[in-house]
Amino acid sequence: MSAGSLTILVVDENRIRASIIEAGLRDAGHLEVTVVHDVAGIAKRIAEIEPDVIVIDLENPNRDMLENMFQLSRAVKRPIAMFVDRSDQASIEAAVDAGVSAYVVDGLKKERIKPILDMAISRFNAFSRMARELEEARSELENRKVIDRAKGILMKSRGLSEEAAYALLRKTAMNQNRKIADIAQSLVTAAGLLGPLEGE
Repeated sequence: MSAGSLTILVVDENRIRASIIEAGLRDAGHLEVTVVHDVAGIAKRIAEIEPDVIVIDLENPNRDMLENMFQLSRAVKRPIAMFVDRSDQASIEAAVDAGVSAYVVDGLKKERIKPILDMAISRFNAFSRMARELEEARSELENRKVIDRAKGILMKSRGLSEEAAYALLRKTAMNQNRKIADIAQSLVTAAGLLGPLEGE
């Protein structure tokens, strides 16, 4: 996601402030701006609009409202820039935990909106990339474990060397046009069904 022309949802109960944000976004070249003044049912509106970025402006948010917004942030997987008039350390930490990309305390000025939005997007992209890489690493580790178990089963049941067991897994995967990890998983599952005779 780049900071080019984006679909932006602005959530602000204060209409005057919302119009300031909207003007700042339009000045920055973002023409697809939707403004919502009521936070009730906001998740449904987000699903309808499918914005690239969400800007939330809360004047004096209470704990419940902040918690609702943080839950929203976790759920929608979009860059969120949140403006609040005042905040405490606990709320700031909660915002970071919830994945709010930019949490701005004190001061909504028209000219600040674009740089803050750009920062929210770049932070969100960096965070998403890290999360994706972590998931890929975790998945890679799981795959390796399954392949090792499948090799062990083949080595015991067929008297193969580790290299030969891996070669057989690879050949089967190529023949069936599937991933080695999938073939290994099938073998491990089958061996589990057949009981301890087949290897474990």
